[in-house]
Amino acid sequence: MIRKIALSVAILAFGVAPALAASSHYYVEHAPNSSKCSIVSKRPDGKAAMAVGSAYKTKALAEAAMKSAPACM
Repeated sequence: MIRKIALSVAILAFGVAPALAASSHYYVEHAPNSSKCSIVSKRPDGKAAMAVGSAYKTKALAEAAMKSAPACM
């Protein structure tokens, strides 16, 4: 019985781990009172800063989007 429970917990842990790891995204954040942009890992709230574009899977993609965004120039 303990073996079945341990096996179930192990299978569940391996199934949940990739879903948790895949939740990291990067956003290009634009401050409305300046032309400064930055890359953040938390979605901007829309009050203090605005998101430029959508979520990016890697930081490199977010950096490329930041360089080409008209709001950040």
